[in-house]
Amino acid sequence: MNSEGLGPKYRNSQVKKQRKTTGKFMLSSFFITPEFIETEVFKKIEGGDRLKKTPLYDVHIKSGGKITDFGGWALPVQYSSIIQEHQAVRNSVGLFDVSHMGEILITGENAPEYINMLVTNDVSKMKDCQVMYSPVCYPEGGVVDDVLIYRFDRRKYLMVVNAANTQKDFEWFRQHIQGDVQITDLSDSYAQVAIQGPLAEKTLQKVAGDDLDKIGFYCFAPEMKVGGIDAIVSRTGYTGEDGFEIYVSPGEATRLWDLLLDAGREHGIVPAGLGARDTLRFEAALPLYGHEISRDISPIEAGLSKFVKLYKQDFIGKEILAKQKEDGPSRKLVGFEMVDKGIPRSHYEIFSDDKRIGFVTSGSFSPSLGKNLGLALVDKDYSEEGTEFNVVVRDRPLKARVVRIPFYKKKYV
Repeated sequence: MNSEGLGPKYRNSQVKKQRKTTGKFMLSSFFITPEFIETEVFKKIEGGDRLKKTPLYDVHIKSGGKITDFGGWALPVQYSSIIQEHQAVRNSVGLFDVSHMGEILITGENAPEYINMLVTNDVSKMKDCQVMYSPVCYPEGGVVDDVLIYRFDRRKYLMVVNAANTQKDFEWFRQHIQGDVQITDLSDSYAQVAIQGPLAEKTLQKVAGDDLDKIGFYCFAPEMKVGGIDAIVSRTGYTGEDGFEIYVSPGEATRLWDLLLDAGREHGIVPAGLGARDTLRFEAALPLYGHEISRDISPIEAGLSKFVKLYKQDFIGKEILAKQKEDGPSRKLVGFEMVDKGIPRSHYEIFSDDKRIGFVTSGSFSPSLGKNLGLALVDKDYSEEGTEFNVVVRDRPLKARVVRIPFYKKKYV
């Protein structure tokens, strides 16, 4: 068992022990100034010399972005404040750098059959220029990653994967190649920005070379000019609001960023960091890898059954997932709101009386709703709406109540 499944008291003691015995600090616990990144002290910290930068890194520094280590990437957690950036996306429009995401190209005559074996969703239902969300599972039912699949045509697909999982996913895909299939990691060939919010379409339309109304939800334009820049433009989103993802060559990232900020100035556009991205997706109850889904949490347990197509002839993990679906999972992902005063955080333990019944997967103050909320994986007997239990916050049991999710009603096109 590792410390991720244990309570905060244990994990904090392990961190203190690590610091005492190795002198190394956890980068994710601190903001990192650009000056500090260039020092020898930083480079001696575990992982410091390997921190990657997106093509927009210098832009973030000039814009006052507070940089943090996110899965080995130097990315802005915020610029002004997380709440201000969050509210801008909910009410107008915000701009995110998501260039750290991985892109893996899969081509060949047997590409659709091969991908259908890898993922739990059914790519045979896709049409050209559609996007599909799907978990990728291990044989034991846990999740390798959750991905977006872009279909260009029957023989060409782009898989967008979580940044920290890019190398792992690429190796997993390679290990399971079947038939006429070619796999190429194109992550270094793309920069990606996401423009999100109710005024995202109006903002992007000012510089887009085509009518954005033609791009439906979970669809994409494989070739579009954005301010004269060659781009792939999709319409998915990870905030609960309407929005677009724009893929360009890394050398065009700064020009694209500036174009979009200029286009959105009259709408109050703001650059937004990872902090707001997390609170936005959290309110919409969208899963985050390593939290709501992981090697130890299946898509059935995480409430993602609609993305698991058990009618398919075969795919990795089908046997275990089919059994979970038939028998019902022993654990379920639920939403809850705090009754007592306190903010739940990831991995805080949950008890009913003296019985440990689960743990928090994500938790935060909700800027949109003004409440302290959480997502949790709990024993199925405690998953009904209205059920009360205790969340252990800083060694104190605080009362919480199960509520319906998503907390925030999604506003897609």
